[in-house]
Amino acid sequence: MGRPFLKMNGLGNDFVVVETRSQPFEPAAADVRAIADRQGGIGCDQLIALDPAEGADAFVRFWNADGEEVSACGNGTRCVGWLLMQSTGKDRVEIETRAGRLVATRAGERLVSVDMGPPRLGWREIPLAEEQDTRSLGVALYHHADLMAPPGCVSMGNPHVVFFVPDVDQAPVAEAGPVIETHPLFPEHVNVGFAQIKGRDRIRLRVWERGAGLTKACGTGACAAMVAASRRDLVGRHATMELDGGELFVEWREDGHVIMTGPAAVDFAGELP
Repeated sequence: MGRPFLKMNGLGNDFVVVETRSQPFEPAAADVRAIADRQGGIGCDQLIALDPAEGADAFVRFWNADGEEVSACGNGTRCVGWLLMQSTGKDRVEIETRAGRLVATRAGERLVSVDMGPPRLGWREIPLAEEQDTRSLGVALYHHADLMAPPGCVSMGNPHVVFFVPDVDQAPVAEAGPVIETHPLFPEHVNVGFAQIKGRDRIRLRVWERGAGLTKACGTGACAAMVAASRRDLVGRHATMELDGGELFVEWREDGHVIMTGPAAVDFAGELP
């Protein structure tokens, strides 16, 4: 008997979600890669496991497609939040992660808001290899005309660098992304965002995701880009984020917490081989 899973997506950022509250689940990196493989496996950007938790609705673990366990995943948290609300009948669930406790609430039909907590903005918290002004890095990470304006850095429980570009469709996302992801400035590697400011409350964003590559939507990337833009006064305290897979709404509240709202969808159910 295989282990049941649900295939879910948040704006096309897709996940294999495994319910592990009844039996332990400790996949090796090779197992994760096999599940995530779009040719021979089920295919996903991230694998997610739901464990039992003391004092929370679940403890959630995330693995990128390359097999590495990571501590945060915004779209995945939103999908898990929806799943937990469906199964418990509650309108608010608490989710424990390696990056801290997150709260998901119902925001409408198949819409979920996740309180991602406050961003981490100190250079050690991101982490960077050396002291830098995270609002505006003083180092060129990649030589391309559109990427010479200093990027900003934010951690949303995982590290992000955000470049502000005139036209995101012309930005060298697939070329620069993997180079910047492994730049020595980022000891834990980094998610790379390319953001085009379309208005005081609208940002077009593409993200090269650490360990997963180009993704249709990155929830923590959307939060990080909005915070990075707000710190530079390119937008106010909230913005609609236009991602390849659709739109997310991100608000950086006065209490410092970042709230992300967007859809969650179930694609199909199956069993792991």
